[in-house]
Amino acid sequence: MTKTVLITGATSGIGKACAERFAKEKYNLILTGRRQERLDSIKAQLENEFSIHVFTCCFDVQDKKAVFDSIQALPAEWQEVHILINNAGLALGREAFDEADMDDWETMLHTNVDGLLYVSRAVLPLIKNTGEGHIINIGSIAGKEVYENGNVYCASKFAVDAITRSMRIDLLKHGIKVTGIHPGAVETEFSIVRYKGEETKANATYKGLTPLTGEDIADTIFYCASLPKHVCINDLVITPLQQASTYYFFRKD
Repeated sequence: MTKTVLITGATSGIGKACAERFAKEKYNLILTGRRQERLDSIKAQLENEFSIHVFTCCFDVQDKKAVFDSIQALPAEWQEVHILINNAGLALGREAFDEADMDDWETMLHTNVDGLLYVSRAVLPLIKNTGEGHIINIGSIAGKEVYENGNVYCASKFAVDAITRSMRIDLLKHGIKVTGIHPGAVETEFSIVRYKGEETKANATYKGLTPLTGEDIADTIFYCASLPKHVCINDLVITPLQQASTYYFFRKD
């Protein structure tokens, strides 16, 4: 039986890498994102290269109505989801608490926390249809340790960690696995978004480092998702070799 994976934020970075990794293993995909043209391009690429089926949904996870309307409108043949990868998320700004833009705070909370909740609740009936299932939430090492000027971004990822742990307990009776993946420095669009297009600041994030790639995280996620039915990875922190925590780095000149 061919299984189906639903991935949020699938148009770039970790989400796109996950789409490619699972497509390579012949999973069918439901891909969501805010950029329809990118969804269309990825759908065409993956269907052509891997001979799998891809369904796309264009919405912002912050929009509760759009999330539920899109999921509930899925065609009958897409009414079973075996794996949900809650990847959509972002960071905005690196200002001190007393100087930060409160609009940035709200966007991070609405995306990283509310969006994950909306998608999970909307998709859970489709996961229950399979009699098993797996939810994989992409957190961050920033959800394990607070760092200077991380304030609300850290808070949002601490919330993801707490929600993941709660899901694991509450969904135990349904036989649904729940896994939290918490990456350190990963070179994607993340820093460009965080610094609002200021490439000099964004590039400095990875100066002297060999950061993780989206493909590294996708490989880890696929490993967690492909273990035997009785095995569940609950919580996993992954960093590049040169990063030991949110604060300790060994940067080479």
